[in-house]
Amino acid sequence: MTIGPTASGKVPLARQMARSVLALDIGDFGPDVIAKAKLCLLDFLSCAFEAGHHPWSRQAVAIAQAGGSATIIGTSQLSSPADAAFANAVMGHGLVREDMHAASIAHHGVVIWPALLALSEQTPLRGDRLLAAAIIGYETGARIGRALLTSDLARLYRPTGLVAPLGAALAGSFALGLSEAQATSAIAIAANTSSGLNEWPHAGGSDMYFHPGFAAGNAIRAIGLAAAGAFGSETILEGEAGLFAAYRRQPAPESIALFPNGECEIMAVYNKPVPACNFAQTAAQAALRVSHELASTDEIDHVVIRAPDAAVRYPGCDSMGPYRNALQAKMSIPFSVAATLARGEIEEENYAELDDADIIRLISVTDLTTDPAFTAAFPGKQGAEVSVQLRGGRTIRHALPDVIAATPADIRARFRSSAAGGLGEDRVRRLEQLIDDCEQLGNAGDIAAQCRLNATERALRPAS
Repeated sequence: MTIGPTASGKVPLARQMARSVLALDIGDFGPDVIAKAKLCLLDFLSCAFEAGHHPWSRQAVAIAQAGGSATIIGTSQLSSPADAAFANAVMGHGLVREDMHAASIAHHGVVIWPALLALSEQTPLRGDRLLAAAIIGYETGARIGRALLTSDLARLYRPTGLVAPLGAALAGSFALGLSEAQATSAIAIAANTSSGLNEWPHAGGSDMYFHPGFAAGNAIRAIGLAAAGAFGSETILEGEAGLFAAYRRQPAPESIALFPNGECEIMAVYNKPVPACNFAQTAAQAALRVSHELASTDEIDHVVIRAPDAAVRYPGCDSMGPYRNALQAKMSIPFSVAATLARGEIEEENYAELDDADIIRLISVTDLTTDPAFTAAFPGKQGAEVSVQLRGGRTIRHALPDVIAATPADIRARFRSSAAGGLGEDRVRRLEQLIDDCEQLGNAGDIAAQCRLNATERALRPAS
């Protein structure tokens, strides 16, 4: 079926987006954009390898049907593309260290990469096509998210679950060379799967870990349905019962331009330095600077954290406890700051002891407040300030105008460390080289295959 203008004569938004990117190739993106995509892939894989032993990762792998062509990272199991994408997305999200796009309050890479890696083992796909598809996916989800999301909406619905399926659907459509009509239908069908409720920070559930899994698996299904001839509602974004009407309760914008003036949203994505909520990152970094001037946390009388309104209002970020699990602590800005002050470092171990007496005391004397200047600068910058008043009357204060992202060297180091435990150093070097040389790669499926354990390796791998 051919998709045309609506009754009003306007080209539907989903079709506009599909039409604007399907003729692109890797040559349309600068070397900095391509390098960023490779780093994001390395970072996604490092998270997936490192989180493979966590309960939610094991649960996701357990429900994947055996048989198929798609690799489940860090295992010897092959599954269907949709099941593998689900499991890999859950693992990639398992540390709460996935890449972040602040303006859409969403984690796009943890959906896009699992979908594309699974598709690369289903259909022959060149490496340059994989990279271009990922860049398109980030762009699509981020631009829709910028237009759709508000802090009020994000208190109820998970932004990643709302917009990342659409980005992954267009990314996969591009990768497989679908037509404009098919790509438009893939976006539309994927939008029907937009979901993810933000009750988990309040109840202490593990729902959050599965949101990217649903998004990635559903994107695979949407692409497959469109390729098979299914026809999606082309006005799924702006229609009277479309995405904007349903969630934002306001009309959609007249257009959602992708890559306006050559700008790429993937360049606005940052890689988290520590495994915690996006909104806790800058405050924890400011607290680390404060900790360097402390003789002992015993001298702390009062702590004040200032952050953007979006951070203070995001579900779970203002939690003062009690904390049922590490996820609730990772979401809490007060816990992240208190643990950093107590430990003098920002590491995964900060969230290991939820009832640590020193941390609990510091939380009890902490105030988290909205700062107008940080609010005005967000989302372009994500600033925070930590002010500590000591019993003797002295105040130690440190502010950061923006989060300090993980460096390329940081990303590579943690990728090598996390992947080596399962693959061994030789295969990790080979995998890193495949990604670095991705533009020249004739079969992008080699990347996913290199993440697979063979039966012998699995038998020799130490139990977690």
